[in-house]
Amino acid sequence: PQAWWQHEGLRRVKRAWVIPPISVSENHKRIPHLLVQIKSDKQQPGGVIYSIKGPGVDEEPLGIFSIDKFSGKVFLNAMLDREENDRYRLRAFALDLGGVTLEDPTDLEIIVVDQNDNRPLFQQDVFTGHVVEGAEPGTCVMTVDATDADDPDTDNAALRYSILEQGTASMFSINATTGEICTARPGLDRETMGVYNLTVQAADMSGDGLTTTAMAVIYLEDINDNPPEFTKEEFSMEVEEQAAGVDVGKVFVHDKDLAGSPGWLAKYTILEGDPEGAFAIRTDPHTNDGVLSVVKPLDHEVRDRFELTVSVQNEQPLEPTAPASPRALATVQVRVRDVNEAPIFRENPRRISVLEGTPPGTPITTYTASDPDTHQIQTLTYALLYDPADWLQLDPHAGTVRTKRELLHPSAFLQGGWYIALVLARDDGEQHPCHVPPLPLPPLTPLLCPPADPPLSATGTLSIEILEVNDHAPQLQPPAGVLCGRPGRGGTLLLGATDDDRPPHGAPFHFQLSPQQPQLARNWTITRFNGEGLPVWGGVLHIGILLTLYYPPPTHQHPRRPVPLHVQPPMPTPPCPPAVPAVLAALGAVRVRGRRRALRKGLLERSRDDMRDNILNYDEQGGGEEDQDAYDINQLRYPELFSARAKPPVRRDAPLSSGTPLAPRKLPNSPSDIEDFINEGLEAADSDPSVPPYDTALIYDYEGSGSVASPLSSIVSSLTDEDQDYDYLSEWGPRFRRLADLYG
Repeated sequence: PQAWWQHEGLRRVKRAWVIPPISVSENHKRIPHLLVQIKSDKQQPGGVIYSIKGPGVDEEPLGIFSIDKFSGKVFLNAMLDREENDRYRLRAFALDLGGVTLEDPTDLEIIVVDQNDNRPLFQQDVFTGHVVEGAEPGTCVMTVDATDADDPDTDNAALRYSILEQGTASMFSINATTGEICTARPGLDRETMGVYNLTVQAADMSGDGLTTTAMAVIYLEDINDNPPEFTKEEFSMEVEEQAAGVDVGKVFVHDKDLAGSPGWLAKYTILEGDPEGAFAIRTDPHTNDGVLSVVKPLDHEVRDRFELTVSVQNEQPLEPTAPASPRALATVQVRVRDVNEAPIFRENPRRISVLEGTPPGTPITTYTASDPDTHQIQTLTYALLYDPADWLQLDPHAGTVRTKRELLHPSAFLQGGWYIALVLARDDGEQHPCHVPPLPLPPLTPLLCPPADPPLSATGTLSIEILEVNDHAPQLQPPAGVLCGRPGRGGTLLLGATDDDRPPHGAPFHFQLSPQQPQLARNWTITRFNGEGLPVWGGVLHIGILLTLYYPPPTHQHPRRPVPLHVQPPMPTPPCPPAVPAVLAALGAVRVRGRRRALRKGLLERSRDDMRDNILNYDEQGGGEEDQDAYDINQLRYPELFSARAKPPVRRDAPLSSGTPLAPRKLPNSPSDIEDFINEGLEAADSDPSVPPYDTALIYDYEGSGSVASPLSSIVSSLTDEDQDYDYLSEWGPRFRRLADLYG
């Protein structure tokens, strides 16, 4: 061939070997079909072999094309589909019988011509769109689109869209070329029609060819263009009194807007009829109903009916174009049903005070309860629920509490002086009225009677304070004592007192001489010694002392009464130390009934002896049984034996740190100097700051709280003052003149 091009120059190639493109329609049914015949310029009769190669021949898809190797005719052996392959490019060869190439290979292009054999196809069967209700005309909602497998450069793929069906309103339109759907007119109302179903069509051949259809579903989005409305103007409900936190009932509304949307949810408000805030209303989120509840307990006796004005509106504000609701208000009638309520003790606990020893049967209080059910007459009964000591009795109808036995101190049932009891009040239940069916009644129609409420009870606490009463007179301690003193100078006796009463009716005590014996004040005085006792000064043997309490003042039930104090010497031995005159020993002898004038005469004769010496011999008690550490009494009896000592006398019980007098004291030479000796010691003790308050001189004549010896007054206990004759006292001299005036 290269030589052919070189030798032929610009010589035109034969058209028989240069093959133009061959067109064949798809879906050609006349098979086999001659497409073309090729010839070589070097053709020799019977001397050229033709062949073709390429897709559709020896490449997939196989067997579509073939060639007659001797004539060069190319045949179509199968139907073509342009949508699968729109053209085929083959190579044609010319060879001699020996297989030598006679011509250069030439191209053979077969073009498949499109036929309108494919319908348009929508991308989906159902298209969905949304648009708000009330949208203006021209508001686009969605676009539907379709495709066509035919040649896009031909009318076979030129699509046009249309709406085949949308209802009678024709609210939407579609762009025929683009498939965009828009609103066509005003008046979209979700409450009238919330969903539009459109049937859309796509057609090729610019609308005249093959067609297909699909569904376009358009949802109208809700806006709050409808206010909520009560289903009726008045609702009636009932609730039990004393109930709190319970639902009373529901009010119902209707809203045309989409359920569950903000424009549908209702909000309720109690406008009137509940000044105390006893009710509350909330929205049921599922049903949109208003739920009325009680938040504060109601009292049927105070108010048995409520008339509430309730309003409703949406959570979301209404659209400006929405109409006003004529039924945005409703009246709710609530009846408070009476129920049995427990009695109430208005004063709980009840505190009262009762004197101890109050006799049985004494009313101490009336403890009653009140029944809140004033519209239902009931009877209250009372009982003692707790009375641990069984001290009380209670009137079951009047509630009067009386003492059953004396309330006394002390008691294991008292707590800090208080006695606690519990009182139970109980009503008799409440019977509700029967429901009478409307007249006329059929024969044997039963009455509908609700069951009676069970009885209820309440407990009240009764706190009783047991007040201490001054019902025990104080007692002198000791009840009898010995007082010693010199003539012209009285002695002392320390007295105390006890009382069986509890505070404040015990100590402190008040001591005084008996006002029934005013003559005692001439020889006797009482001075407070400390908080518990006092010394008695004087020289009388039998004293009446009035011992009372400071507080509280005596009552007519428990008046003050004098307590007699017997001051007398023991018998037969005089108890007084040498420093006390012998008159007490003589007076003690006077009280003995058996010793009359003869004994009295013997005493007078004996009195001529040295009385001081006798007294020194009589007393051997020292400082008393409880004062065994006093001075050695022998120093007073026999001063001459101790006069040679340089050191002054010292108590054996004095502290080690006790001070020592600056100069030795001179011991008394005779019993008559004992008084001076004691006074000097007292003065030395008072002036010595180192001596503690229990110095000997301060407590020298204190003999303790009592003696283990029996009182000698029992010897003459059978005698009375009326049996005594004291006329002889005037014969004893001037020192006994006052005593003779008192007893002579």
